[in-house]
Amino acid sequence: MIVGTAGHIDHGKTALIKALTGTNADRLAEEKARGITIDLGFAYADLGGGTITGFVDVPGHERLIHTMLAGAGGIDFALLAVAVDDGIMPQTREHLAILDLIGIDRGIVALTKADLAGPERRAEATAEIRAALAGTGLADAPVIAVSSVTGERIETLRAALAAAEAETAARERDGPLRFAVDRSFTLSGAGTVVTGMMLSGRVALDDTVTVSPSGLTARVRGIHAQNRKATEGFAGQRCALNLAGERVTKEAIRRGDIVLSPALHAPTDRIDAVLSVLASEAKPVGTWFPARLHSHAEEAGTRIVPLDRPIAPGQEGFVQLVLERPIAASIGDRFILRDTSASRTIGGGRFLDLRPPARKRGTPERLASLAAARAADPAQALAGLIAVAPVDLAIFMRDRALAESALPGILAAAKAETVGGFALSPAAFHGLQRDLAEQLTAFHAENPDLAGIGRERLRLALRPRLPKETFLAFLKMQAAAGGVVLDGAFLRLPGHEVRLSPVDDGLWLRIQPELLGESRFRPPRVRDLADAFGMDEREVRRVLKLTQKLGRTDQIAHDHFFAREVTEEMAAIVRDVAAKAPEGWFTAPAFRDRVHNGRKVAIEILDFFDRLGLTLRKGDLRRINPHRIDLFDR
Repeated sequence: MIVGTAGHIDHGKTALIKALTGTNADRLAEEKARGITIDLGFAYADLGGGTITGFVDVPGHERLIHTMLAGAGGIDFALLAVAVDDGIMPQTREHLAILDLIGIDRGIVALTKADLAGPERRAEATAEIRAALAGTGLADAPVIAVSSVTGERIETLRAALAAAEAETAARERDGPLRFAVDRSFTLSGAGTVVTGMMLSGRVALDDTVTVSPSGLTARVRGIHAQNRKATEGFAGQRCALNLAGERVTKEAIRRGDIVLSPALHAPTDRIDAVLSVLASEAKPVGTWFPARLHSHAEEAGTRIVPLDRPIAPGQEGFVQLVLERPIAASIGDRFILRDTSASRTIGGGRFLDLRPPARKRGTPERLASLAAARAADPAQALAGLIAVAPVDLAIFMRDRALAESALPGILAAAKAETVGGFALSPAAFHGLQRDLAEQLTAFHAENPDLAGIGRERLRLALRPRLPKETFLAFLKMQAAAGGVVLDGAFLRLPGHEVRLSPVDDGLWLRIQPELLGESRFRPPRVRDLADAFGMDEREVRRVLKLTQKLGRTDQIAHDHFFAREVTEEMAAIVRDVAAKAPEGWFTAPAFRDRVHNGRKVAIEILDFFDRLGLTLRKGDLRRINPHRIDLFDR
């Protein structure tokens, strides 16, 4: 368990920790000389349960609230110190508001300096504390009068903390690593060392980690967990990590960085969140309101954009936080907002979406998505999100720092359908299937002479609109189930077939052999076929146009038709030529030599592939377009 102290300056927090642990958490010479905590201090003790409890001692001075926030993000339990002679003071109230905003609902109030007051003053101070706690997560916290000087009830407080330690649930150890850095320094003989809170997962010796948001790669060469040398560190522990690697220095890693599993590295400078504004604010928080954001040990400037309406004091609402620079974050992380002069706390809340849009950010759909994202349970959140729109599962899992092994259970609990890495609600999935059949039926009724509808045209017509690769995966699923037939870039229903009239079919049977065989790469043009058959050129052209609609031929150039199977063969040759060319760029002569054709016809064929998007041209060179590489695959 990690215990975080809170309270006004000179209310005995550091002395109380020393009485409980035997350790003076003031580590700086200036702190000891002045008798106040300036930076974060740490102490550790076995309170009697056989485990090590960590204590984070934070400054109480108003000008050092930002340092207090750096230590508050990872605590499990609050120890609020209130001096009996002073009672509740301004920083007591601000610390209490911060603890409430970051979701701390377990704690004890230590009524310190009890040796300075009698029963009457103690009772007055306790009543004052109860009034201040009312309406917060610590409303039912016990109040214990103690004295670090005489030792009065120190053992009682230690026993209460030991009981809380026993009730503290272990944090998630199976997820990816997230470690919040609050100090970075150089240790003689070791090198760069960072200290902080293990937010999730575990870390072991020789693990490769990423420092985010910088993206610096490091190797873990040493670990201290809860102030003891260890081979592993786990979620919920305070750890010191000895990091090594190219460019790994104390200057390269700063307070606020997150050491994490490489797969989680995805910093963001725009976050949608739910914000609660403190009732003490003088006016509502409106669009482009400037503030300082604090999350774990991170601090960054931000602008606040309410997504619905200005948020009045004492109210909450959805906002977009536009940050001055990217930070490493996770959905569900708590944050605090303070004014730009660092004189007061404005409010706080939780991150809900790390990849929000910059435009149309306040639409009903967006607000519905954010409402769904508020659910702490991943399966419940996913169920709510897919009811609004398809969800990219890779981003969903990464931005919540969830273990990949948890995905099947989340999908099952959310009753989600999956298509190409996206999750859809059953209603959306079955609606997509229904709309696909309806669109194809309507298209065939309106265009009986066409073999099918273009894949991209259909994608844009269906709702919800899926990304191209995901839509292709959906179509392949439907084709495997016999719902549709894929024909290159076109689709049709299984029962749809365009037929030629007996007369037209007879002409086609005469033309077809001329388009195949050894001369298939240089077939006769329309006028040549008309001359050979003694027919009207327009009649030959009309029938070939019909066969093109049927998918039997392709019009490569004006009045030059190739059999579809020949087009597929040439597409395979183009891909092979590109695969053997330096860096994938090939020339027209390289293709011409493979099909044993003339230069003019070879270029006409390549121009045809350019128009369809199979090839991309740059001057006299071409390469395969990776997004259309499967264009003529069967």
